[in-house]
Amino acid sequence: MPPAADPGLVDKLVVANRILYRQGVVDGFGHASVRHDASPGHFLLARNMAPGLVRAEDIVTFDLDGAALDAAGRRVYLERFIHGEVYRARPDVQAIVHSHSPSVIPFGVTGQALRPVFHMSGFLGEGTALFEIRNVAGDTDMLVSNGPLGVALAAALGSRSAVLMRGHGSTVVGASLEQAVYRAFYAEVNARLQIQAMGLGEVTYLNAQEAAKAAAINDTQLPRVWELWRQEIGTIE
Repeated sequence: MPPAADPGLVDKLVVANRILYRQGVVDGFGHASVRHDASPGHFLLARNMAPGLVRAEDIVTFDLDGAALDAAGRRVYLERFIHGEVYRARPDVQAIVHSHSPSVIPFGVTGQALRPVFHMSGFLGEGTALFEIRNVAGDTDMLVSNGPLGVALAAALGSRSAVLMRGHGSTVVGASLEQAVYRAFYAEVNARLQIQAMGLGEVTYLNAQEAAKAAAINDTQLPRVWELWRQEIGTIE
């Protein structure tokens, strides 16, 4: 069992869940995690529940195989393997958001990559990866509910910041909870804008250099939007 996680990190994960619900990225489904601050081989994730209701006492510690260490008999998310295998494959990743945000879904089912249409989504400069679960396991319930599927998802993600999951949703990663939440929110915004722009005609996307420069600037502004979102959710009881 790893040492106890920093209570401040636990509280931040609670806030992240509440923000993602308030901003419409998740509803009763979806989940966010953060790598354990004192043990890189473990991560923190809520028990199986609606993200908008998560409190500090709902946070559970997992190992990278998806085993819950302190669930005390409580149900855990079926798709915890998304988190464990991405953390295993990507040492740079410190936080993960898996969601079914509605504007992103059409891109996964058409194989169309999300690409940055404005500066706030510069992190999409490389486009999005695509995970086709049929290529790995045939006809399934679409859930990444075991280790091998988690490994395949992490491989599809590669070095990118987001992977689309055909007929399911997306998984977004970041170097911090603030960055992962920001990216999940603006992936949804960018998807909505990209659909609108594609309906008007040929789209001029940010090129690689523009996207990288915009992403670097935006990362310095994360506290600004995080504090706004944090205040909007109010006091957590």
